[in-house]
Amino acid sequence: MIKKSTLNFAILPATVFFTGASVLIIEVVALRVLSPFFGSSMYTVSSVISVVLAALSLGYYLGGKLSDKYPSYSVFFYLIHASGVMLLLFHLIGALLLPTLSEYLSISFGPLLASVLLFFFPGLLLGMLSPYAVKLQSASYPSRGIGSIAGLISFWSTFGSIVGSISAGFYLIPTFGINEIIIGNSVALFLFGLGPLIVLGIRMRYYVTTILVFTFLFLLSWQIVLQHPSSALYQEDGLYSELTIIDRMYQDRPTRFLTQDQSSSGAMFLDATNPTDLAYDYTRYYAAYQVFHPDVQNALVIGGGVNSISEALHYELPDARIDISEIEPSLPGLAEKYFSLTPSDNIVYYKGDGRRMLQDSETQYDLIFSDVYYSLYSVPGHFTTREFFELTTERLSKNGLFLANMIGNLSENKHSLLLSEIKTMQSVFPNVYAFLVHSDDVSRNQNIILAGHMSETRIDFSDLDDLPDLDISKMLSDTVFDLETLDLSSYIVLTDNFAPVEFLTAKILQNK
Repeated sequence: MIKKSTLNFAILPATVFFTGASVLIIEVVALRVLSPFFGSSMYTVSSVISVVLAALSLGYYLGGKLSDKYPSYSVFFYLIHASGVMLLLFHLIGALLLPTLSEYLSISFGPLLASVLLFFFPGLLLGMLSPYAVKLQSASYPSRGIGSIAGLISFWSTFGSIVGSISAGFYLIPTFGINEIIIGNSVALFLFGLGPLIVLGIRMRYYVTTILVFTFLFLLSWQIVLQHPSSALYQEDGLYSELTIIDRMYQDRPTRFLTQDQSSSGAMFLDATNPTDLAYDYTRYYAAYQVFHPDVQNALVIGGGVNSISEALHYELPDARIDISEIEPSLPGLAEKYFSLTPSDNIVYYKGDGRRMLQDSETQYDLIFSDVYYSLYSVPGHFTTREFFELTTERLSKNGLFLANMIGNLSENKHSLLLSEIKTMQSVFPNVYAFLVHSDDVSRNQNIILAGHMSETRIDFSDLDDLPDLDISKMLSDTVFDLETLDLSSYIVLTDNFAPVEFLTAKILQNK
C-alpha cells in the first residue's frame, strides 16, 4: 500500500511529466500547423524550435520569480489551467488569420512570426511550471535537498517531453488530425488544472466562468477548425501533410484534384477516355521515353501521388513492370478509391522514401520519373544532390532515362536552385536536357522537366525527321531549352553535405 506522503511527493513530478509531454506534442504538431502555409522547410523547423525554447526560457525565469512571491499550489494549477485556454484561443486565432497572413509573409520569416503568434504564450505558461514545482516540492520536503528535488523535477519534465515527442510522431499524428490533437491537448490541460483547483476550494464563480469561456472557445473551434469544406470529397491529415480531394472545373473540364497542404499535387479529368489524357501538362512528359528509350521493361515513379503517370505508363506498356515509391502511406488507397487506380500484378507499390527505396533496390530501370518536387514550399533536399543522381545512374540501364519535374525559372540570378540543379545533374549524367513546360519565357516560374540520359549520343530536337512520328516528339522539340546558353560557372553543385535548398527556394519565391 502506498503511503500518503509518498503519494503526495509524486504529485508534482507526475504533473510536470504530463505538462512536459504537452509541450513537445505542441512543438511537434506545430510543424504540421505551419507547413500548409509556409512549407516544411528548415525555416519552419528552426522557427518552431526557437520560439518554443524562447517561451520556455522566459517561462523558467518568470516561474522562478513568481514561485518565490506566491508559493501556492493554487497558482501552480492556475497556470496549467490557463495554458489550456491559451492554447485553444491561439489555435483558433491561427485558423482565422493564417490563411490571410501567409499571403503577405515570406517562407523565411513567416514561420517565425506565426510561431510567436500561435505558440509563444502557451509555451510561456507551461515553462513556468518546472521552477514552480521545484519551489513547492522543496518547501514541502526540505529534508530532500534542493539539488535532488531540482534534478527530480527536471528528470520527469524531460522524460515527459520524450514521451510526448514519441507519441506525437508515432501515434497521435498517424491516428488523429492535427486540429484534433491540439484541441484535445488544450482540453486535457484545462481539465488537468481545473480538477485540483476545485479540490483546493476555489470560488465556484471562477470555475463556472472559466468553464463557460472554454466551452464557448471549444464550440467555436469545433465549428471553424474541425468542419471540413462542404465541397471536399475527402480531407484528412496524412502522415506528412494535410490531404484534400475536391472536384472542380479545370480547362473547361470536370476535374478531380488532390492537394497536399497548400499545393496541388495531382489531378484527373473526370471525363478522360483513357489514362494518357492527363490533366497537368508536366505529367505528359512521361512519354519522353518514346524518344529517349522506347524499349522500357522496368520503370520507377518516385512520388506516386494520384498515380496518373504510372497509370499512363501501364496503359502504354502493359507488360512492363512499374514500381511506385510513395512516402505518404494513405495515398495508394486514396488513388484507388478516388482516382481510378487499377490494381495490377505489374504495378508494385513501395511505401516509404524514394531515395531509400532506390538505395535498397537491385532493379535496373529503363525509366525513372521523379515527381517529389511538387511545390516551391516543399522541395526535399536529398533528392537534389549529386549523391542522389549518382545513385540514380547506378540504377539506370544502358541508355536509361531519368526525368524530374522541377518548379522555378532559368533566369541567371545570383541564387538559383534550378541552375544549381542543372549543374549538379551535368556533373553526373552524360547528357542533360531541360524542357520549359508552359512558356519559353525563362524568367517565368513554371514546371521545368529536367532529363538525365545515360546515352553518350546527344539528341538533336531541331530535326523532327530524326525523331519518331509521335506527339511527344513535337512537344519535346517545341519546349526544349538550349542549356549551352547558360553560364553555370558561378552556381554550386548540390551535395548531401551542402544543399541550401530552402535558402534558394526562398530566393525564387521573393521574385514571384
